[in-house]
Amino acid sequence: MSALGILGRKLGMIQFFDEEGRALAATVIEASPSVVVQVKRAERDGYNAIQLGWGEQKESRLTKPLAGHFKRAEVAPRRVLREFRVPDPEQFKPGQELGVELFAAGEEIVVSGRSRGKGFQGVMKRHGFAGGPKSHGSNFRRRPGSIGTIRGTGRVFKGQRMAGRTGNERITIKGIKVLKVDPERRLIVVRGAVPGAKGGVLELRKAHGEG
Repeated sequence: MSALGILGRKLGMIQFFDEEGRALAATVIEASPSVVVQVKRAERDGYNAIQLGWGEQKESRLTKPLAGHFKRAEVAPRRVLREFRVPDPEQFKPGQELGVELFAAGEEIVVSGRSRGKGFQGVMKRHGFAGGPKSHGSNFRRRPGSIGTIRGTGRVFKGQRMAGRTGNERITIKGIKVLKVDPERRLIVVRGAVPGAKGGVLELRKAHGEG
């Protein structure tokens, strides 16, 4: 079950000095308030969760069903919608805002985001293949080689490692330590790197309840 969290935007990495004067690699995340758009309950929806909206969006860019969804909740249009499982949905109501105050310095959180896309790549870069001989006359070089077939069918084995699109996958990292929380500027600084490029949307969750 996922734990309660908020949404934010990756601003970039910095050098953070702790109380002992050690320089640590850290990531700065801007987490403007996430707004509760919908509350889901087990008796009606089959599970307990809240739907959060984040980032401003023009109403003209919304589909009619989505515009009606925000209007019903009496919430201004948001660019990103995400669901977070909660044990007690009665604590939340549409329009309620959740910010960086949810976290505190020193605690460990779970961060999810989409990794950088690397486009279409060959087997050497995508899977770490060694490649063929680079000697004079060799035409093998960076090719994948024989992929085999299922006997009598001419089909390829499922899961065969081949060239293809790389990156742009959902990545979740657990146990990331919060170094600093700045409620005034709506910033949270975490130790180490997090998935995605600058400007990417991140999900920040409480570590407890993650499974």
